[in-house]
Amino acid sequence: AALVAVSPGANNLLAFVNGAQAGLRQAGRALDGRLAAFAIMVVLAALGLGALLERSAFAFGLLKWAGVAYLIGLGLRYWTAPPALGAAEPPPVARLARREFLTALANPKAYLLFTVFLPQFVVPGGGFVLQLLELGAIYVAVEGVAAMLWAGAGAGVGGRLGTPAWQVWMGRLCGGLMLGAAAALARAERAA
Repeated sequence: AALVAVSPGANNLLAFVNGAQAGLRQAGRALDGRLAAFAIMVVLAALGLGALLERSAFAFGLLKWAGVAYLIGLGLRYWTAPPALGAAEPPPVARLARREFLTALANPKAYLLFTVFLPQFVVPGGGFVLQLLELGAIYVAVEGVAAMLWAGAGAGVGGRLGTPAWQVWMGRLCGGLMLGAAAALARAERAA
């Protein structure tokens, strides 16, 4: 699970960008949005979200296309963002946390993690819901540490690489990854 948490992806790139734009402290506070979204996913998985998504084409499609739309919007926003000129104010923590929350909710890897991967480690006959909640809580804690590492890396380079050209490059990289995640999610199909 630690390898999944530290791997590059939309969520971790967002933490990196938040760290570069707002500093480690603000980016760390914004991670509450991601961790709250993941906690909600854990509870939903424990209550049968995986089974619902497996059985209902409508529920799967609704979740999938809402995620695709959000990721496209976010990707285009990052791709087309102009560089901030001068000493720009960092975005408010609430805005960063909302982006973290919504990006996490739109992350197909997270749904797979909580509905397919973690349930494999539940011991039969040992109380599925409680075990999945425990495994999910452990993963969310590991995710928090990994995300802080990404935010710290962003904060470490943010001051030195805050040139307009770097800002455009990071916006295009982040936007491209979000658009790529949207394309991957659009191709996702329910398990047969």
